[in-house]
Amino acid sequence: MTDATPPSGLPEGAHESFRRYLDAVTAHTQAAADAAGLHTTDWAALSVLNLAGRLASGELAERTGLTTGATTRLIDRLERAGHVRRTADPADRRRVLVEPVPTLDVDTIVGPARQRLGELFQQYRPEELAVLFDYFDRAADALLAATREVRAHAAHRSGLRS
Repeated sequence: MTDATPPSGLPEGAHESFRRYLDAVTAHTQAAADAAGLHTTDWAALSVLNLAGRLASGELAERTGLTTGATTRLIDRLERAGHVRRTADPADRRRVLVEPVPTLDVDTIVGPARQRLGELFQQYRPEELAVLFDYFDRAADALLAATREVRAHAAHRSGLRS
């Protein structure tokens, strides 16, 4: 894997530090999914649903980056396992929504991370925390936009090979 050149003006080692952070998030996601007895894709989808409350399958596909077919199979798996249920949209009875069913002990699964990060956050002043959480919001949007770009580029390249 070749890395793109990091932006100028960053402190020495910033790129490596950020990569290490992303790798740690990935490792924790895998460990949490394993602890829940789920595939990382299923764990990530449940996280999206828990934040959103409920979504139509197309919205879930968009937020997870899965195809609609893969999302249907994911929902089927999660429904069979009792982690989600399909419900009629009260605003449009023809539309089906997917909502999470609280079956996992998420506090036990992510408790160690919450504890350690909570201790870390206590080391920052409120104005520093505001910057951190502003960054988290902006970085999430930037990473999701980059994800869409990567997927579009991959789809274009696949189409060229057909």
